[in-house]
Amino acid sequence: MNHGISLTRILALLVKEFIQLRRDRLTFAMILGIPVMQLFLFGFAINADPRHLPTAVSISDPGAISNAIVAALENSSYFDVVASTHSPAAARQMLDEGSTSFVLDIPANFSRDLVRGARPELLVEADATDPATSSNAIGALEEIARSALRDDLKGPLANRAQSNPPFDLVVHRLYNPEINTQYNIVPGLLGVILTMTMVLMTSMALTRERERGTYENLLAMPTHPLEIMIGKIVPNILVGLVQSALVLLVARFIFDVPTLGSLTLLFAAILLFITANLAVGYTFSTIAANQLQAMQMMVFFLLPSILLSGFAFPFRGMPVWAQWIGEVLPNTHFLRVVRGVALKGNGTAAAWPDLWPLILFLFAMGGVSLLRFRRTLD
Repeated sequence: MNHGISLTRILALLVKEFIQLRRDRLTFAMILGIPVMQLFLFGFAINADPRHLPTAVSISDPGAISNAIVAALENSSYFDVVASTHSPAAARQMLDEGSTSFVLDIPANFSRDLVRGARPELLVEADATDPATSSNAIGALEEIARSALRDDLKGPLANRAQSNPPFDLVVHRLYNPEINTQYNIVPGLLGVILTMTMVLMTSMALTRERERGTYENLLAMPTHPLEIMIGKIVPNILVGLVQSALVLLVARFIFDVPTLGSLTLLFAAILLFITANLAVGYTFSTIAANQLQAMQMMVFFLLPSILLSGFAFPFRGMPVWAQWIGEVLPNTHFLRVVRGVALKGNGTAAAWPDLWPLILFLFAMGGVSLLRFRRTLD
């Protein structure tokens, strides 16, 4: 037997490996797709300085001065006035629901006090559950306030336009007044951890059966594809609930993250999110030919779940097309529910706009996995 190094044998092995790589089209697509996806996401979708943030205005003193202040907000690149009301409570409700990032409250008698030489207060309430979203916009408020009334204070009031500014700007950072990043990161980590582990577990469900040679026995059993899917998913739900309980305990007693809302609602959302991710992993297992492909597909799903969900970067700082993709991902809605329940004390009514997309996603993934289930070995 010749134990020497043979270039012919090495060349033959290289040719074999390239042929296998060419035949494994899914793996080859992932090798090219994952770096391309990262380049596009980091190059086009990620923005640490969000602009055009939705803002509600509560005007208790309508008039020219109030209009000038609102116009100054609209002319800035940081704020988009999406709602105007005369009720501070209604504006605060929009902030609680997450439909706006800021509320500008112009109090009663604001114009009168300004003309009389007093320094009335102008209140801005900011949703600080994600400090990165609001920090730069809050910093721009001082300059906006300085220029808001420059063209309206004329004649006897011209000297007031020289003050810097002629009113006191009061900023209330709600839900996280101390700008504690742990309040934002730790609940978000729950979604990332569950996404990674749950998708990985069930993505191996059928591929492991194929590689171990037990898939044929599974097909020989008088079971419906739905029964197989339930049997593969339900045990992992218990694993996910244990993980969730552990993360929540650490968040509460180690990082002092509050839980102001209902624990029942929180665990209902967690249960729904876990099941949705397990359905994603099971769908991958019906597509992948082996465990390597299943892991690659999990990574392909995990990256946008981290980058486009609002966990790592401000959601409203992304372009519209990236937000559309993010709205499809379950992690986006789960993060909103968790932060809303934990930091805002939201109830079912406030959480429902993000709960029903999770339910829809779960049924969609379940339907796809049942359609993709193969009754043959090839």
